[in-house]
Amino acid sequence: MSGAIPGPDGRLRCPWGLSAEEYVAYHDTEWGRPVHGDDALYERLCLEAFQSGLSWITILRRREGFRRAFAGFRIAAVAEFTEADKERLLGDVGIIRNRLKIEATVANAQALATWSPGELDSLIWSYAPAARPAPRTLSDVPAVTDESTALSKALKKRGLRFVGPTTAYALMQACGLVDDHLVDCVARGGA
Repeated sequence: MSGAIPGPDGRLRCPWGLSAEEYVAYHDTEWGRPVHGDDALYERLCLEAFQSGLSWITILRRREGFRRAFAGFRIAAVAEFTEADKERLLGDVGIIRNRLKIEATVANAQALATWSPGELDSLIWSYAPAARPAPRTLSDVPAVTDESTALSKALKKRGLRFVGPTTAYALMQACGLVDDHLVDCVARGGA
């Protein structure tokens, strides 16, 4: 079952988009849709970093907890977090309590707070690849591309952490830089 499959409503979707109830709404209304704005992109970048080594459903189910814990992912607010805030986060059962990921989230906000408004948005979107054929099956969807590798390098060069090529590609997928909905998927092209 690596091609699009019918959901409860009979419409074809990417198989992963039907594997849990929370995935249906995320798949249908968010994943692959263009995201702009520094804070919005920072949130997605942080969530993708927290997802590393875990399933995305774990992150989706804790997303509101992450938003509460990290001041709505407002870069300026998170950049002001202290060591006491990091310790508070390590005890917060509403998020993933990984010290390295928490520290990277705060450090990334501190780095981004020095950037000009719109700079993160411009940088990320400058790596959007040219359109390519729609994937027919999940095996046609890459985990890393030349563009995600280049984006990862650019983000790291600017001081960001937990932004490897796989995380960068997941960000590109989630934020609509690429449309990796399968060719027969109802959500293909933002439908």
